Formats: sequence, C-alpha cells, structure tokens
Amino acid sequence: MAVGKRAKAVSSVVAGRKPVKEALERHPEKLDRLLLRKGLQGLGAIRRAATAAGVPVQYVPHERLQAVAGAVNHQGIVAVAAAVRYTELNTMFAAIAPDLDAVKASKPILLALDRVQDPRNFGAIIRTAAAAWVGGIIVPVTHSAPITTVVLKASAGAALRIPIARTTDMPNTLTALKERGYFVAGTVRKGGEPIGEADLNRPLVLVVGSEGAGLRPAIADVCDFMVSIPMSGDVESLNVSVAAGVVLFMAVNQRAARSL
Repeated sequence: MAVGKRAKAVSSVVAGRKPVKEALERHPEKLDRLLLRKGLQGLGAIRRAATAAGVPVQYVPHERLQAVAGAVNHQGIVAVAAAVRYTELNTMFAAIAPDLDAVKASKPILLALDRVQDPRNFGAIIRTAAAAWVGGIIVPVTHSAPITTVVLKASAGAALRIPIARTTDMPNTLTALKERGYFVAGTVRKGGEPIGEADLNRPLVLVVGSEGAGLRPAIADVCDFMVSIPMSGDVESLNVSVAAGVVLFMAVNQRAARSL
C-alpha cells in the first residue's frame, strides 16, 4: 500500500503575488527564499512580511525569474519553496484518525485522485479540498500530475498545507481505508446515485477519476457506491476540478445540516 519508507521530496516554487503572500502568511517555514524582480514597485508589504518571517529576499533580473518560474505568470515575484514532501500513507491515516473509533467519531473526508494528469486541474482540486476540510489527498505514483510550479500556482498555495500521499496500488489502499471504517464513493458521469440523495455524512473517501476516462474498472470495483451530479440541458459533464468541488461541498453541507 505505501510507496516506501521515506517520503519523496519535490523541489518547487510559488509564483505570483497572491500565492506568495498566502504562503508567507501561513507557512513561512516552508519557504527557502523570495525572489523579486529588480526595479519592480509595489511589493513593500510582501518584502516586509518575508523579512519578518526570516525568509531571505533577493532581487534578480527578469530573466532569472522567468527561468525559475517557467511558463507560470510570476508577476515579478517567486518564492522558492523548501522541499514539498509527499506524506506517507500510514502517517497520514494515523494523523487524521488513528483507529476505528476515531474514524467513526470524526467522520473524516479524504480525496483520492485516479490519474488526474492536468496540473491546473490538480492544483484547483487541491485548493478546493483545503477549503472543504479534506484531511488528505491520495494520488497514484504513476500517471498523476506531479507537484510543480503550475500546480502550486493553481492551488494558490494550498499544496503547501494539505497532506498529499502517493500509492503504488490505489485499489489496495482504498480497501485498507474501508477496513479502517471509511466508505468509498466513486464519482461517475451517469448511473450513480444522485449526489443530493447520497449519504455522505459518514467517514468518506471520495474517488475522482481522470479527465477523460473517469475511474478505472479496478478502482470502481472497490467503491462502496457511486455518485453522479444531475445536470440539465446539453451539458454532459463538468470539468474534473468542478465536479470534485460539487461533491466535496455537498458532503460538507450534509455534515453542517445534521449538526444543527
């Protein structure tokens, strides 16, 4: 189930004013240094925040920023992150709910992504998951977007604060979560239980499939039930990040409604 004894570090950057500002506010200890374009005005607040947090600030030419940020619109500011580490699966599970009683009592929400390969979709999903109190995200080792500059940018810094674990065997990992007390819900375009009627107010692993093919059969076979988002008109499907957001916040709303 686990990918190894040591979590793999991924070197990356946070680019753009808003993502960098959020990273400085939330997790400055995860930033190695801040790169600002020489001569750029209007970054005094961010510079002061970096100085207060002990993050070194360097002024560099535009060409240097472009080389570090790649294709991302950096807006003249790039924070070089310390290593972003994938969390080990067992460490993630124990931190969220260490045993069956804790799982039943807290009813965590986990998110599993089956071969989501577009980095912008991946980043948007991470951002939504963080907003929806998701305890952790599970992705396969292969055929999944890595945590890159584009992902960090699309997540608006959320990839720095939500646990993300990798697995070499997603079906086995989902089965292990079922044994820990979770219910596994797969998302499908058609044929699933309408999302508004499904019982999501329980320990939940939401499984979202790839942008084109959806869930693999081996993943679908492990799911306890399938959910679909009813749609009207000529729209047959939603972007994977939008669909994940709809289902996640439906689960959040059910918990809120039943706690009243």
